[in-house]
Amino acid sequence: MDLRNIAIIAHVDHGKTTLVDQLLRQSGAFREHQQVAERALDRNELERERGITILAKCTSAVWRGTRINIVDTPGHADFGGEVERILNMVDGALVLVDAAEGVLPQTKFVVGKALARGLRPIVVINKVDRGDARPDEVATEVFDLFAALGAEDDQLDFPMLYASGRQGWAEPTLAGARQGLAALFELVLRHVPAPALDASAPFAMVASIMEYDNFLGRVLTGRVEQGQARLNMPVKVLRADGSTLETGRLSKLLSFRGLERVPVEEAMAGDIIAVAGLAEATVPDTVGAPELAAPLPAIPVDPPTLAMTFRINDGPLAGREGSKVTSRQIRDRLLREAEGNVAIRVAESSETEAFEVSGRGELQLGVLIETMRREGFELSIGRPRVLTRRNPETAAREEPVEEVLVDLEEPYAGVVVDKLSRRKGEMQEARPVGAGKLRLRFLIPSRGLIGYHGEFLTDTRGTGVMHRLFAGYARWKGALEGRRNGVLISNADGQAVHYALFYLQERGSLFVGPGERVYAGMILGEHSRGTDLEVNPIREKKLTNIRAAGKDDAMLLVPPRRMSLEQAIAYIEDDELVEVTPGAVRLRKRHLDPHVRKRAQRLAESAETEAA
Repeated sequence: MDLRNIAIIAHVDHGKTTLVDQLLRQSGAFREHQQVAERALDRNELERERGITILAKCTSAVWRGTRINIVDTPGHADFGGEVERILNMVDGALVLVDAAEGVLPQTKFVVGKALARGLRPIVVINKVDRGDARPDEVATEVFDLFAALGAEDDQLDFPMLYASGRQGWAEPTLAGARQGLAALFELVLRHVPAPALDASAPFAMVASIMEYDNFLGRVLTGRVEQGQARLNMPVKVLRADGSTLETGRLSKLLSFRGLERVPVEEAMAGDIIAVAGLAEATVPDTVGAPELAAPLPAIPVDPPTLAMTFRINDGPLAGREGSKVTSRQIRDRLLREAEGNVAIRVAESSETEAFEVSGRGELQLGVLIETMRREGFELSIGRPRVLTRRNPETAAREEPVEEVLVDLEEPYAGVVVDKLSRRKGEMQEARPVGAGKLRLRFLIPSRGLIGYHGEFLTDTRGTGVMHRLFAGYARWKGALEGRRNGVLISNADGQAVHYALFYLQERGSLFVGPGERVYAGMILGEHSRGTDLEVNPIREKKLTNIRAAGKDDAMLLVPPRRMSLEQAIAYIEDDELVEVTPGAVRLRKRHLDPHVRKRAQRLAESAETEAA
């Protein structure tokens, strides 16, 4: 059977997974009347909740006797490591661009990677059924992007279709019949080359995706780069330096058929397969026949830019909600994550029973923490910090910088420009995009964006959209102003009392409600002033035999301010932690004892004075 391998790449929320649903449906991959969930490839619980793709996934469809292996990739910049590996497995790419939003930062990132790989992408202007669609302008933007990224002449001559993934049609012109995706299937068969690989050489494949299966153990997915794989054949695993990691057998050989992985006896060069039976192989090792002389080249991955400290939960409520609380369990889980996710790195911390976890951004690390929390782990998470480097020529300190694209309504532009400028952002461009909206482009240090997204949504009344992309390194831009308000800190253990909270809410906004368990050193809310304040949340009303009718009825509490995990991580300062358990997200001071806390604060202040 003829074969084509393609990846679908785009900015987040431009419709990749919805289009894959329609490709599978119209190719007959689903049985008639089969009930299939919307965005069927987003099988992960967090993916369905957040409406984003986190993990790359393989599927396949058959069209006119040709099998088309399709890889759905994440669209968010934090998961760019997935995209880079996937492009090494395919011979073509569909670039989806929203007909209203146009070219956005992640579009630039994924297209740049595809062009560098030598692929000749097919461009699909998606969502042309939107009321604010501007397909002709977006087509021009895409051509300009290809040219700016240094595309070769044959890459610049890209074919283009107009489509609606939700309605399930794609046409060469806007005036087409809008009846099905046949035009897209035919274009893939004509434009994407079949794999041109050596079927007679010894079997070899690079592991591009690794996952765990309760029955199969490690499952490695990749493309057969040469030779053929057979069930139960002996293999060895080579690292990038040529050393042998392990030997074993392919106890399971799986190929992709629609949404299913089905067992097969053999796979030829060019096919995308999943194999099981190896105990130590991981991404990006080479799995090959015993006679294979050298490993296959693996694509380099951009380095992580953000780090967090993962510690054991040593608070007074530790162990009450989670089943995995020891440093050994946390360490094993983090190392397992780093094996399959090449964009994450794990190292021992200078603190006791703590680990430094580095990744691409807050969202990627936030997803890891949320996943571990749902698996029963209890953790304490430190404030995110950027990873700097020394310029090899000038020895100057450099920090990661991001390109930020902001779409907002004109009345909100002033406050957003002011806030980003205070965070060391430099505006590169401002232009109207119609309907009273502006598009602003900034270059800003990554650390300036930590914790800003919630503020941005508040400042734009929820109407603004912000996209960000790692743009490289630039000279360190100096100190940034931190959180302006102090916090309210509990000085007692117990359950928060309505009476005490009523009087505390005059001091600031509360994060806890009556009846919730609190402990000394736990953060109860945000102080209205710039200093921290220790308070008693369990103080009860003193009882007397004098009754004041109706006085207690007026003690109305403002609903507590609840933070999501990402908001909590972005909110804390260096001397604070986020306590994460299966049942709660709490804020606390790093040192619970007030005397130890004050001593640590004096040491930090003296260190800052010396550094200045």
